[in-house]
Amino acid sequence: MDAIQRALLNSNPLLSRFNPMERILYYDDFDRGMSGWSQLIGNYEHTLDSILPDYADLRAPQLSNLTMWDTGTAGSMEGTYALKLATRPSPGSLAVGIKRQTFRHYGKVQLEAYVTFKPEAATLHLLDTGVRAFGMLFDIQDGHGVARKRWMPHLRYLNAMNGERIGKWQYKPETRQMLDIGDTGETQSHFHLGPEGWEDVPDSHQLTCYNEIATKMNWSYLRVVVDLQAQRFVEFQFDDFSFSGEGMKVIEMEPVRNAWAMLNTLFFVEADTNIRAFLYVDSVLLSGEIA
Repeated sequence: MDAIQRALLNSNPLLSRFNPMERILYYDDFDRGMSGWSQLIGNYEHTLDSILPDYADLRAPQLSNLTMWDTGTAGSMEGTYALKLATRPSPGSLAVGIKRQTFRHYGKVQLEAYVTFKPEAATLHLLDTGVRAFGMLFDIQDGHGVARKRWMPHLRYLNAMNGERIGKWQYKPETRQMLDIGDTGETQSHFHLGPEGWEDVPDSHQLTCYNEIATKMNWSYLRVVVDLQAQRFVEFQFDDFSFSGEGMKVIEMEPVRNAWAMLNTLFFVEADTNIRAFLYVDSVLLSGEIA
């Protein structure tokens, strides 16, 4: 980014808190609405009963003004509304939001977002182990005519497990088997957010800001860089900690029909107790290199 571009970026109070690459692919501030973020549902054919069972109960994203019972309406970090993911009140329950788009250049892309995670304020104590994990992933497939593979870089922060505070970052190198859906041979599906197969990012122990009671929240900065050409993680950052993507493997599989140049982005959150877990996204910016 040249000096003029950087000066224009820094003069915009909404964008200056980000550090994008040369081309902004999208910038979503949820004061303007859902901005294309929607529920992740499994593939189906002829009937919704053909959806894989793990997809059947994924919660959809919604807009929230972060109203709490004791403090009233806080609003988002910058404005009124944030994108909210809320699980069921059950250990292992997931909520997922997805934005579907395509890419235009085989280069690096960078996601930046301001997020906060917390359990539902259902009791009068901290509940800092109520959220099992939150994270993001890309679902990417090569452009038409190349068709090398589909690949999925997964990243999550494991906050707690079975009531024990963990505080480390993980990636996922493998997924479940791809299954045929229906009887035409045109539709397949697999569930890639199961509890199995997560591996620790080396030296990635990090305790995040959680504050003192369950109705308080602090916004954190998340940045993830992947290389579409090399098909790998480059690096990621959360608040003041940065981690290299060296050795972080990604899920790889055969390309699927009709998904050429796919660049989908997903956020997710998972509960660890019988209290709902929340992930809020104030704003998100995806940028990339210019060809």
